[in-house]
Amino acid sequence: MTSETTFLRLQARTQRFTLGSPREFRVAPDGSYALFLRSATGEDRTHILWKQDLASGTETRLGDPAVLLGGSEELSPEERARRERSREQGAGVIGCATDAQSRMVAFALSGRLFVADAHTGETRELATATPIIDPRPDPTGTHVAYVADDALRVVGVDGAGDRAIATPEGEGRACGLAEFVAAEEMSRSRGYWWSPDGTKLLVAFTDKREVQRWHIADPANPGSDPVTVSYPASGTPNVKVGLAIVSLDGTRVDVDWDGELEYLTTAHWSAAGKPLIAVQSRDQRIVEIRAVDPDTGATEVVHTDTDDTWIEIVTGVPAWTPDGRLVRVAAADGANRLFVGDEAVSGDLQVRSVLDIGDDILFTASADDPTQVHVYRTGEKVAQVSTVDGVHTAARGGDVTILTSWSLDWSGPKVSVLRGGEVLGEVESLAVRPPLTPNVRLLTVGERGLRVAVLYPTGHVPGTKIPVLMDPYGGPHAQRVLSTRNAYLVPQWLADQGFAVVIADGRGTPGRGPEWERAIAFEPAEVTLTDQVDALHAVAADHPDLDLTKVAIRGWSYGGYLSALAVLRAPEVFHAAIAGAPVTDWRLYDTHYTERYLGHPDQNPEVYDRNSLIDDAPKLDRPLLIIHGLADDNVVVAHSIRLSSALVAAGRPHALLPLPGVTHMTPQEDDVAENFMLMQVRWLKSALGL
Repeated sequence: MTSETTFLRLQARTQRFTLGSPREFRVAPDGSYALFLRSATGEDRTHILWKQDLASGTETRLGDPAVLLGGSEELSPEERARRERSREQGAGVIGCATDAQSRMVAFALSGRLFVADAHTGETRELATATPIIDPRPDPTGTHVAYVADDALRVVGVDGAGDRAIATPEGEGRACGLAEFVAAEEMSRSRGYWWSPDGTKLLVAFTDKREVQRWHIADPANPGSDPVTVSYPASGTPNVKVGLAIVSLDGTRVDVDWDGELEYLTTAHWSAAGKPLIAVQSRDQRIVEIRAVDPDTGATEVVHTDTDDTWIEIVTGVPAWTPDGRLVRVAAADGANRLFVGDEAVSGDLQVRSVLDIGDDILFTASADDPTQVHVYRTGEKVAQVSTVDGVHTAARGGDVTILTSWSLDWSGPKVSVLRGGEVLGEVESLAVRPPLTPNVRLLTVGERGLRVAVLYPTGHVPGTKIPVLMDPYGGPHAQRVLSTRNAYLVPQWLADQGFAVVIADGRGTPGRGPEWERAIAFEPAEVTLTDQVDALHAVAADHPDLDLTKVAIRGWSYGGYLSALAVLRAPEVFHAAIAGAPVTDWRLYDTHYTERYLGHPDQNPEVYDRNSLIDDAPKLDRPLLIIHGLADDNVVVAHSIRLSSALVAAGRPHALLPLPGVTHMTPQEDDVAENFMLMQVRWLKSALGL
């Protein structure tokens, strides 16, 4: 086995060197202990629920699947779908929820319900209906709610009184679950919220009967039945979502929610005020924050945001402060700003998320450098909690903050326990140390100040011409150019195969403010491709070793779309492309994402035509490899098949590689993942004549 294949196998076995890293922190309100998830080693997929005493640093296993299951884990189709939406590839305890004191912890294993008492260390299974989804204790720690067979159920933490309190009213309906676009595009993975006193729940009721059905078959196993999914493609009906206040005895009060604002983006219920919901119009230009009367179901608009293009959804808001002021994030004066009431409290920072709301507010944001994400807290002046260059997030309880930090200076996360402003200790990461260290140069180039990462092969001799591999995502909601070492492990491996790897974040990517993000409205193809071309030429102007006669591009998802777009519309710049799971016809992609950037297809058919790839098929005169997972229920394989069919009809040679059983996530088995990458490198070299 060569050093290259050793890296690839280890990369797959460690799930990109993330296994063994602690995550999902919850800190007790008194700051005495923290709960978190972590696998036992850096090569173990099975996550365990841990408790750490923050004074002594002593760790205790509260939920160990090897002990609790006594065998292999089995997942229901519903749980597999939930994990696909969150791109979760781990096993074991991959999520948990606690009461307000972080004492009672609920989690699911193999569709069974388990609860752990963080004070006593006792963990037990509760006999319930199965398979369960999304168990959550009430804030008082006396009951656990969960979803089974599309019904919302409640059971006492002592195992007594298991019962359904909200049931679906027929086929195609469900209670307490997030619909596809909420989980995939809005970062809303839940469909119910407990009242602070644990006597009621705000419950989402979904009806997907009008949503079109798509059938995802497995051609490698023609005897298997296809999987039928409800997929709201652009321009077609969405799942209908309603809300109700449901009491523990099953009493239901419907929430008066204007159906013209059809998206429920999030909800919040705390002791500081009435339940809050954020609802969004289909064109995403209006968001109303409404307070719900839990006794009558009546709603009152407490704030309305409008925008000529769209309104971003920010995690952690809206919410109440403890003294009853509204917390929200909105675009104002060139920045995504944090508001408390009508006052902007985040300065000129570009706010990314709200982490915790107490006497002050803990949030993440970027300043002038979008490659860095820091943790801040409000006060008389905004204070920066994280002090080292990099990407950071945090969790908080009482006066304890657990800060998780990634940097270019080390691999994996470092987790620090802070009390006040002083370091109290750390939470150990067991992640495997990567066998290579990226040599990355972060640049700001061109008239738009594009952020770019450049990596050369290890030992590259200056003055030697080298082919270029662009490796973008390049679209909204994701960044590739970040100040964290782990982001550049695969790019460095690719560089070591004989390329100068260039990664560019263009307009539409987060962290640079509303104007930058909205620049792609109605023109994502032209804008994002222009920025990739400009980034390449700007880098090459200062890096003469880049051989612009041999430029390839590869990407997955939006990056796959961008790669195919590059060889179709800029063949004078790009000489070969690998397009993984590309969106080729935006009429086939989901409502919330697509209509945000392109509008409604009935109103803007010409926008869809000029941003899709199908009509460009006759232009192809460069090598193109299209790769697609046949089990992908996000960007369905029809995208690649339609493009391939159009290329065949136009007489344009290309390659189409189907991946049986693969979803929107790339293959992870050691040998398959290794061969998958090696095959791409061989293809790229052949296509470039290397």
